[in-house]
Amino acid sequence: MDTAGNLKTSNIELDLDRPNIEDYLPSGSSIQEPRGKLRLRDLLDISPTLTEAAGAIVDDSFTRCFKSNPPEPWNWNVYLFPLWCCGVVIRYGILFPVRVLVLTIGWIIFLSSYIPVHFLLKGHDKLRKKIERCLLELICMFFVASWTGVVKYHGPRPSIRPKQVFVSNHTSMIDFIILEQMTAFAVIMQKHPGWVGLLQSTILESVGCIWFNRAEAKDREIVAKKLRDHVQEADNNPLLIFPEGTCVNNHYTVMFKKGAFELDSTVCPIAIKYNKIFVDAFWNSRKQSFTKHLLQLMTSWAVVCDVWYLEPQNLKPGETPIEFAERVRDIISVRAGLKKVPWDGYLKYSRPSPKHRERKQQSFAESVLRCLEEK
Repeated sequence: MDTAGNLKTSNIELDLDRPNIEDYLPSGSSIQEPRGKLRLRDLLDISPTLTEAAGAIVDDSFTRCFKSNPPEPWNWNVYLFPLWCCGVVIRYGILFPVRVLVLTIGWIIFLSSYIPVHFLLKGHDKLRKKIERCLLELICMFFVASWTGVVKYHGPRPSIRPKQVFVSNHTSMIDFIILEQMTAFAVIMQKHPGWVGLLQSTILESVGCIWFNRAEAKDREIVAKKLRDHVQEADNNPLLIFPEGTCVNNHYTVMFKKGAFELDSTVCPIAIKYNKIFVDAFWNSRKQSFTKHLLQLMTSWAVVCDVWYLEPQNLKPGETPIEFAERVRDIISVRAGLKKVPWDGYLKYSRPSPKHRERKQQSFAESVLRCLEEK
């Protein structure tokens, strides 16, 4: 009993020695501040700015245009995992070697035919161009076969006519290969390094393809002149342009550049839609080289897509080239089931403009000044 009493007494003493937090808090009257007094939290209240920034992050339709959406994993249980392993063995151990062999045979046939034709028929340009067109279509067929491409074409096949331009939405460089196996287009494209650049400067340039560099401002004027000259010649290959100027993930279409719509020519829209059941054909050039992209396609089950050759369009009276471009973009977006967004695809390669940042800074400074004036 004495021991229990001692413990009780010591606990009471400890409680008395423990500091009371209420003694250190200001009284209710001291918390109140005079009205009109400027407080730091009022001055630095950036909740509207944070709200706007958070909204931009949540609804970022620009970033979503260039984002690859990986498929949901389905090999998550004991029953499906063995099937998935069998699929990996078939794709990498059987299909991939066969596809490499097919592509190798294609290159052997192409080069053994193209090199003699290109150098021995120098004086017979018309015949040489015709054979080179057929050979280019042939190697593109081998490329599509190396992915087990299942491509369904809708509409009449393009023909060679003067003063016409073909425009298409752009998902990957394979868009050109898929279209080229049907018709030998002369394409306008960004100049690439490596083995792709070598093909551009040799084989593709011989069929009238036009290259440019985004970093060179002078290239725009040079390319515009080449485009105007190309469409005037009846014997030239049909001109193919991807007016978005960059690869988009086949869910959206970004703004079309007006250059293809200022040539005083008939514009023939082409819509391409990929089925992502087996593989995502979108090429994110900032994260993946084209070689890795091809390997990804060659190790998939198949590349499945639909191609629509749509009704030719002409500039209407009173219509500007920008309005013409938007009208053609509407036609392609509706046919391929793509969402339109009001973004310039070239923003993908550049940082936000300093003027845009300065406007936001000025807006925040004005809100702080208003707060000071109110107080």
